[in-house]
Amino acid sequence: MNKLLFSLSLLSTILLSSCSRYGSVSLNYPLNPKVVVPGNVHTIALVNRSLAAPKSKERLKNLAEAIYTGEVGGSDKNASEECLRGVFEEVRGKRAPQIVIPTKMKVYGTGSREIPAPLNWKSVQTLCDSTGAQALLCLESFDSNTDALVNTAANVIGDLISKRTNNPIPSQVNMNVISYWRLYYPATKSIVDEYRCVRNSSFQTNGIGTFILPPDALQHSAFSSGIEYISRLLPDYYRVTRLLYKRGVGSEAWEFKRAFRRAETANWKDASEIWQQLARSKNRINAGRACLNMAVCNEVLGNTEEALVWARKSYEDYRNKLGRDYTNILLERKRIGY
Repeated sequence: MNKLLFSLSLLSTILLSSCSRYGSVSLNYPLNPKVVVPGNVHTIALVNRSLAAPKSKERLKNLAEAIYTGEVGGSDKNASEECLRGVFEEVRGKRAPQIVIPTKMKVYGTGSREIPAPLNWKSVQTLCDSTGAQALLCLESFDSNTDALVNTAANVIGDLISKRTNNPIPSQVNMNVISYWRLYYPATKSIVDEYRCVRNSSFQTNGIGTFILPPDALQHSAFSSGIEYISRLLPDYYRVTRLLYKRGVGSEAWEFKRAFRRAETANWKDASEIWQQLARSKNRINAGRACLNMAVCNEVLGNTEEALVWARKSYEDYRNKLGRDYTNILLERKRIGY
């Protein structure tokens, strides 16, 4: 079991009630990522291929298209870079492959939402080699449209034909942002993942400022698109709660409280020393509770096998029912591979 996969979200230890015998600890339970990156990939090169080459026919065509479709401020170039920044920020501080951007080679695409053909493997390998990467993540296309200009142009034309005036200003502007990603793995010449991210946003204009969107609307949507994609490669988590005893019986009750206070501050080392002593208690109730707490402590620290030993001991030796339930939970965790 990988101890680092089972991370702790503990500092907000929840007391079920001030007089309860139980306390609890919350853990982030790991889920596999949507896309499994090959195990030897430690560095991923990241490139923006969403722009057309300078002075190309595609660039001129896209300029006309931007006017017709209402591209947001003609700023898709800047927004596509926000996609890349979203990737960087999402992996920051996480156990994930390092992201690097090649500086010696640029790649170009269609400059629109049209998806280009995959890069040839020689180019992929060159981009990877230039950064020491084992894989290449490519933003293949990026495009944004807003219906503000399209609707207004249609209304103006309609007014001219019918000789109407004072056409009402639309009260809502809709923005559509599409990005398309590919993850290349040159070692086997395979495309590990292809993904199309679509984001739609609506903004109320209150009848004025038809052409004006929030200044950061496109950038925010693009940034979120980068986060959405790279999250496919990262493990996810869901929250689970484990019960442990904060109270014992008889003369050892104080020792349980002392150990539990240490657990509340994530001082599991000192807490476990107290519980191990209590696990040898002549009082079977206290011994069973201490064994259960040792099981929780070991799971928190990533020692799943040791946690299972203590949970079994709690039930088999001392008939603690929480130990039986906890044993089944840990066995299921082993079965699914976490």
